[in-house]
Amino acid sequence: MKERIIITLMIVIIGGSCIGISTLGSALLQEENPIRLIISAMKLKLSDTEYVQFAKTEKRSRYLSINTDHSRYEVVKEYMISKGWMFQEQMGAGLIFTKNDEDAVVEIKQYSKHYFIWEVQRALYK
Repeated sequence: MKERIIITLMIVIIGGSCIGISTLGSALLQEENPIRLIISAMKLKLSDTEYVQFAKTEKRSRYLSINTDHSRYEVVKEYMISKGWMFQEQMGAGLIFTKNDEDAVVEIKQYSKHYFIWEVQRALYK
């Protein structure tokens, strides 16, 4: 009985690892802590949330979102609008927002074919 449980657990762990590696592929080692990103990717797949915060420091917050073709950065725009910022334009890998005559840029980085990372400076998400 214990052997079956152990074998089942090993199969689940190995299967989960294979799925994670195939989904994220070479992107796994782009960031300094790929474990947090793998966990965040699993949270996104298993829930109906549009983004997961995977890092927060005094200066910035970083989020992971699923890359969809039809509304690629809508999740970022909706987040910033909920904080009182108005979307102005996209310039390269940054989305520009304004609030009270201040400009803010949210940097976006493609993480893999299926995910992108976006970074919000601390002064912006207060």
